[in-house]
Amino acid sequence: MTGQDRNILCLACGSVNRVPAGKSLAPAKCGRCAQKLATPEPVDITSSQLTALKSKDSGAFLLDVWAPWCGPCRMMAPHYQSAASRLNPDVRFFKLDSDQNQDAAASLQIRGVPTLIGWNAGRQIANQPGAQTGPALEAWIRNLFNLA
Repeated sequence: MTGQDRNILCLACGSVNRVPAGKSLAPAKCGRCAQKLATPEPVDITSSQLTALKSKDSGAFLLDVWAPWCGPCRMMAPHYQSAASRLNPDVRFFKLDSDQNQDAAASLQIRGVPTLIGWNAGRQIANQPGAQTGPALEAWIRNLFNLA
């Protein structure tokens, strides 16, 4: 990998795709299975997919750790979806059900839901507990990933 490339994990087949820095993920497809690499809406992931993302992916992505019984999680969900539709393909958006993936939630040291965790360039850059909505959520994401 050169300094100009990002490794983007395909969640459909698990292969790592090299994408030049600055190139939009919008048209990018997996070289193995041809699935789109961008996430125009949040994608539900599992513990094993999160482990692969953390170890192999160097692109920008945001994870919403949530639970189905959580009122603030349900309140934030449409705002997270809306942000994903506007900020795709600069950032990929994932969701992790903490009830179904308790091992992943524990490894992330989640103390409460919802919690938003951001990664970029292969490292965790943010951990924000609590629900965020509307323009404040999008502004936080733009600031976190240095988006205009």
